[in-house]
Amino acid sequence: MMMGMIMSSVKLMEMLLFSVMVVMEGCTIVLTIWAKTAMTDYDMSPFVFVVYIHALSSIILLLYTFVFHCRSTRSATQQSLFSSGLFVRCFLLGFTGIAVSQNLAFLGLSYSSPILVCAMGLMLPTFSFLLSIILRRTKTDWRSSSFQAKVIGTIISIMGAIVVELYKGPYIRPSAVLSSSSYLVLFQKAGQYLVFSSAATEHWVLGGILLAGASVSVSVWNIIQMGTMKLYPEVEVMEVVSYYSLLGTIQCVIFSLFIERSLSAWKIKLNMDLLLIVLTACFGGLVRSLVHNWCMSMKGTQYVPMFKPFGIVFATIFGVSLSANNLHYGSVLGAVVTGVGYFTIMWGQTREDEDEQCVNRNGQSHLESTNSEAKVPLLEEEIGV
Repeated sequence: MMMGMIMSSVKLMEMLLFSVMVVMEGCTIVLTIWAKTAMTDYDMSPFVFVVYIHALSSIILLLYTFVFHCRSTRSATQQSLFSSGLFVRCFLLGFTGIAVSQNLAFLGLSYSSPILVCAMGLMLPTFSFLLSIILRRTKTDWRSSSFQAKVIGTIISIMGAIVVELYKGPYIRPSAVLSSSSYLVLFQKAGQYLVFSSAATEHWVLGGILLAGASVSVSVWNIIQMGTMKLYPEVEVMEVVSYYSLLGTIQCVIFSLFIERSLSAWKIKLNMDLLLIVLTACFGGLVRSLVHNWCMSMKGTQYVPMFKPFGIVFATIFGVSLSANNLHYGSVLGAVVTGVGYFTIMWGQTREDEDEQCVNRNGQSHLESTNSEAKVPLLEEEIGV
């Protein structure tokens, strides 16, 4: 009886974690489509949008850190948050994780569509793997199955990205049965107010290049944050997050003031755009990060990344449902191929982690403590929303 109750509670927790992660990906796509609408129909500047959401997000993070993570006393052995070394690293984290990646991502979104954002977001492990080889952080062991999987996954992901960029194909049109359903009619009514893609502002290749640049920037951010956690393990994680978020926001303000000099571009009306900014800041700045960290604490660091391809599913559903001429077969095909490469690389990473754990069981406990510490992110960065 007791064993049955335990098994039921475990299954319930599994279902809860799975459902929460799927909902997180769905909310991300909804906010991405909403941001695309604001930039297309209401001429919202992507640079101004990034400034507003991260300014509000920084305020939320600072308040959250002050209330829940602020230490009343700091011992002499604890690293000062305002030391020169940590300041430089937080400055670079803000530059790569916010100023560069977010501006490139939303500018790329304004030139493309959410399906391309999803596809290029799945290129993160590919760019991270390539950077680790270039920087000699990964040993090129061709006999290792994990390394082989990463190489194969990288090739597949690049092929998928090329398909997304260069081949569109015919539009995906819903069947006659689906067109008459009440659910699709509801989506089509929403499509009168939401924009998934727009031929007038579409520059697909340029958008893809900008989104790829955002992924590269996030990959560099990931390398810096892993090094930061290894060098400063005694510093509270949320303090570092708040610090680099604030520095990244200041960089965005300086850059955006140089790009957008018209005061009219900075005026935010009390309409749906303001609601979008508030929801994006709350969701992207705190809610999603807390949920991701909670799921990783329950299931491990590889659990959360496994749900990113769900974005393709949601983007395809919304793209087909909102309008008859929103989504191409080539875009979905390329995104799916990229997703296959993504899962292949993640499988290789999981296999590598398992091999490292086996090594640690043979006595190298110090190596395990170093590697496990390096693989827990400060807060997971994503391109786009």
